[in-house]
Amino acid sequence: MREELIKRYDVAVPRYTSYPTAPHFSPAVNGETYARWLAALDPAAPLSLYLHIAYCAEMCWFCGCHTKATRKYAPVADYLDALLAEARLVARALPARMRIDHIHFGGGSPTLLTPGDFGRTLAHLREFYNVTLDAEIAVELDPRTADEAYVAAMARAGVTRASIGVQDFDARVQKAINRIQPHDVTARVIHWLRGHGVSAINMDLCYGLPYQSVASLLDTVDKAAALRPSRIALFGYAHVPWMKPHQKLIPEEALPGIEARWEQYEAAAARLAAHGYVAIGLDHFALPDDAMAKAKAGRALHRNFQGYTTDEAPVLIGLGASSIGALPQGYAANEIAIDRYKETVREGRLPVTRGIAVTGEDRLRRAIIERLMCDMSVELEEIALMHDVEAESFDADLSRLAPLEADGIVIRSGRRLELTDEGRPLVRAVCAVFDEYLGKGAARHSKAV
Repeated sequence: MREELIKRYDVAVPRYTSYPTAPHFSPAVNGETYARWLAALDPAAPLSLYLHIAYCAEMCWFCGCHTKATRKYAPVADYLDALLAEARLVARALPARMRIDHIHFGGGSPTLLTPGDFGRTLAHLREFYNVTLDAEIAVELDPRTADEAYVAAMARAGVTRASIGVQDFDARVQKAINRIQPHDVTARVIHWLRGHGVSAINMDLCYGLPYQSVASLLDTVDKAAALRPSRIALFGYAHVPWMKPHQKLIPEEALPGIEARWEQYEAAAARLAAHGYVAIGLDHFALPDDAMAKAKAGRALHRNFQGYTTDEAPVLIGLGASSIGALPQGYAANEIAIDRYKETVREGRLPVTRGIAVTGEDRLRRAIIERLMCDMSVELEEIALMHDVEAESFDADLSRLAPLEADGIVIRSGRRLELTDEGRPLVRAVCAVFDEYLGKGAARHSKAV
């Protein structure tokens, strides 16, 4: 039965970190559009910031991010100057000096910045925006490029959460993905973080990597859990060499097949539960006292371009090349090419090159998809009431769910939907039923599991 489900539903679908999803953005949204959207925001509403540091010391072959490898610091410093100039442009376009409760540094590798430049960045943000004293400041940290002095500088600058990329502790897997990171390197950085007061620690693991087996992945899970991070993400490796040419360096014959990936996911999820972690959505796990576990219990979990989040701000400002912002009016995506991004900003223009204005129907379907992704269930009557539509308008969608119901993926009770335990890994396939854009255009996505 499971083999049949895998063949039927492990299809290419979006990750649903937004709706509509990025492949459906267009040049109809540009810098001028974005400026109008910014000016029209409620001055009393909080904002969140995402800063994309688009450089790494070296390229990890599994990576699906927009990044560029460099051994020189000059390009990084030059890029950072442009990013801070963009932050100033956005601040000037806003109707007020608006409040910031969440800041997230992603990449690339934010720890490629020098301690001085990292501190300078946060100082500039505090100058342009009203960053609250208790703001969550999260940084994606590469243990291979951070020393204790750097960790101390991050803590002094106000960092409250660190997200550590691990993927897998197995040496053979690390070599195959070009990320050599021994266990003791990761453990040492976590020790430094806690010693300097950064106790909120996330760890990223990955299944579906070359040469992985259930046994080797469970060994990685055990080692990760022993370090007791407050959150663990268990992502499925997305092999998309048509989008990321460096992934062609990964030996495809060493990648696990569809059923092996499924077995890895199930075994790792069960082991994390045995270690006391609460399953959050599709691919996150958290200790019961973590804010994300509490948000899940209160049905207050959200999803954005960084994945699952407790952030409730109605506006996410994306800074840096390839960053995407989410506003009540729609999504705005920055120029991807670093040189063109820098040139645009230095001309005094917002570097948005594509996006999409959302409609009422988009907001309605986004709400359904977000609840499915976050809660593994959704009350369509409740969604209809919140968006002032008739619940009967979902009947055509519900009829398309019939095959998933018959296969035990989802249980329907009236207009309430709930994923089964077996169907949980296929939640993206359920979300796709409500996606009116899927199948339009030439977008290619990763597999559901």
